[in-house]
Amino acid sequence: MKKKMNAALSFALAASLMAACSNDSSGSNSEDDGSYKIATVRWADWGDDFLKGFVEETEKEAGIDIKWDVYQNSEWGDKKALLMAGGDLPDAFLGSIALSDSDMAQNASMFIPLEDLIDENMPNLKAAFEEDPTLRANATSPDGHIYSLPKKLPMRPVAGNTFFINQKWLDNLGLEMPDTYEEFYNVLKAFKEQDANGNGDLNDEIPYGGGAFEYLLPFGLPKGSSPQVYMTMKEGKPVYMPTTEEYKEGIEWMHKSYQEGLIDEEMFTQDESMAEAKRKDENGSRVGVGTGWTADAIFGPNAGEYVQLPALKGPDGERYVMTDAPTYSRNEFMITTQAEDPAKLLQWADKFYTEDASIQTFYGSFGVGTEKLEDGTYKVLDAPEGESADIFAWTHSLRDFGPKYVGEGFNEKVTLPTTGGDGLKLELDKEINQHAKEEFPNVFYTQEEMQRLNTLNVDLSAFVSSMQSKWVVEGGVTKEWDDYIDQLKQMGYDEYIDIQNAAFKRYQENLEAAQ
Repeated sequence: MKKKMNAALSFALAASLMAACSNDSSGSNSEDDGSYKIATVRWADWGDDFLKGFVEETEKEAGIDIKWDVYQNSEWGDKKALLMAGGDLPDAFLGSIALSDSDMAQNASMFIPLEDLIDENMPNLKAAFEEDPTLRANATSPDGHIYSLPKKLPMRPVAGNTFFINQKWLDNLGLEMPDTYEEFYNVLKAFKEQDANGNGDLNDEIPYGGGAFEYLLPFGLPKGSSPQVYMTMKEGKPVYMPTTEEYKEGIEWMHKSYQEGLIDEEMFTQDESMAEAKRKDENGSRVGVGTGWTADAIFGPNAGEYVQLPALKGPDGERYVMTDAPTYSRNEFMITTQAEDPAKLLQWADKFYTEDASIQTFYGSFGVGTEKLEDGTYKVLDAPEGESADIFAWTHSLRDFGPKYVGEGFNEKVTLPTTGGDGLKLELDKEINQHAKEEFPNVFYTQEEMQRLNTLNVDLSAFVSSMQSKWVVEGGVTKEWDDYIDQLKQMGYDEYIDIQNAAFKRYQENLEAAQ
């Protein structure tokens, strides 16, 4: 009886929560009144201006009326589970933050394949597929169907997070900008042993206060933008970075630097708020080198002292940069079995696959966040005084989410402020992007592969992380390396890499088929 009562209460609670989730529950899932219900997720509550301007105009052009269910990411996990379990689905989901590959695989029966409908109703996307095979390969699932619409973002850097070094500290000590990792090491040592910030205290400087993997760049395998954080490419083949000789050498180098006090001693024990407090200390700079998107994002009030570190030459003579700035994505628009006329929805979504559309859905509608000039180029407008350019764009556009596509050369047609945000990042990117290397792509896994990877990754990642911190702090990587590899194999490493290779092979085949 108790189980039955609990089940009844749970069902009632789920029903009431699902009813409360919708911002506008009056929208029907029927084509009779041209009305569709679309769910989307936002990082924060920035209002509903992002649905005005361009988005409203496309609805009118397509002859449809969209009832938007807007969720906040902080609450979406629980509400998503209830929504999917209850079966009262919207007609579509918009934005890759809404549903992951895993969500799609676990609820495959709720979504319709789109490739035939794309051929019949989406001339803009079809043209984009023909022009850019990567776009189609990214959206094609292991069974050959397309269940979600992809995107290619405008105005993205080739490189991603980079090193920033305190130029004022270099000047204080009469040091040149380092060009190699040997010179970089010597600069960090000077930061440690001399009064780099000039306050008379020889013990308050932290030479390097960035992340662990960024510090391994000279050893040939920088992280890319793939969600599989430990996967990278070497000589055209997928590799699991923590099993490579380059990784081992990098750990040895980090241990030496850690022992000498060149790396923040709390790197592996502090949380991000503690690390940020050191980088953004309002009493003055405490960190010599850090990694991130731009200096202002990393160092806050001290940002004026920092400049981007050039791509340093490693022991192999190569220069490396991070490439963790994804441009392509899938799961930007998914249509459920609830939609009675999906063709109309795709005809509307196709309007997003133009350059005019993509700039507006990334920075804001014409007259609000952007302007199209008479010569066909575009201008991103300044955010109002006192407002962040990035937050202003999120407030007035779909920003990172939703269908988008821009072709080669598009970025050169756009002017935008270079004092911060995307404009500054793209200027910094020009200095180093020629050193970007091939990265592991955002491959697609079957449901069975995904389940196995999730299981295997729990043990593998935990073990790799624990050994990384142990070796950097205590040493012993070379002595313990063979035992470490054996332990990874016992945890299923061979099966893990076989799955990655199979997914990569499928991706390559899809790419070739799309060309």
